[in-house]
Amino acid sequence: MNVLLAVVGVLGVSLSGPLMAGTNAPALAIAFWRNAFAEAVLVPVAAARRRDELRGLTRSDLRTCLVSGAALALHFATWVSALKLTSVAAAIALVSMQVAWVALIGRLRGEHVPVPVVVGLLIAIAGVVVITGVDLTLSADAVRGDLLALVGGFAAAVYTVAGGSARARLTTTTYTTLAYGICAVILLVTALVLGVDLVGFDSAAWAGIVGVTITAQLLGHSVLNHLLAVYSPVVVSLILLLEVPGAALLAAVLLGQAPAVGVYAGLALILAGLAVVVVRGRPRPEEVPLAE
Repeated sequence: MNVLLAVVGVLGVSLSGPLMAGTNAPALAIAFWRNAFAEAVLVPVAAARRRDELRGLTRSDLRTCLVSGAALALHFATWVSALKLTSVAAAIALVSMQVAWVALIGRLRGEHVPVPVVVGLLIAIAGVVVITGVDLTLSADAVRGDLLALVGGFAAAVYTVAGGSARARLTTTTYTTLAYGICAVILLVTALVLGVDLVGFDSAAWAGIVGVTITAQLLGHSVLNHLLAVYSPVVVSLILLLEVPGAALLAAVLLGQAPAVGVYAGLALILAGLAVVVVRGRPRPEEVPLAE
């Protein structure tokens, strides 16, 4: 069942990049509405089924969810913006560097980082340099998109690590309700302060927003959040690596995007390096939290 859920989660998030890149609406608006729509689905369920758990939330639980929601807001704000500036393949590849960030965060928390993991990180970083170098020859916007995708990857790593901590105590429904709600509020305030339009889009744009909410948010992120109770954050990040080729293929089919050959070379380096990071840095079986 967990393998099946992983497949569903990967398919869901793989549609995220192409759908958002092809949606004619501001990046912050897309990011806000996908979380707001998901929250509208989750709140009634949480209120009906998780009322006691919500009442029993500790300050630590709320603090962890606040960190997670804020990180998710930063991830969406930067990554959706990146999709509007650079190719889907480049944005997905660069945001997938979250695996490297997860490993580095673990090191800062005192975890041992094996030498092969360091080598894998260097290979992945080389891929980042290749993609950014190729985009530098194309446009300044593409480079800005690359940098935003890297920031989005770091934010996703914080979100994943915080989610792993929260899921040790909270059910998927409670955690996602809190994280998505906090994320939506932060994105709403940011959009209002910056004067970003949140309404007035055509029907095709709204269809894209609803589509990405169903596929990426509810069937993607929520499923992967559930898997954090079974697998470690690094393993979940490895599963997410499958989004890179999936999204690149879907972008080519749905959007007709065909990035330069150098982008694919950088993508291959990133995947190879991050695969080494995960395989050689995976936790021992006893370190993986058990399912509820």
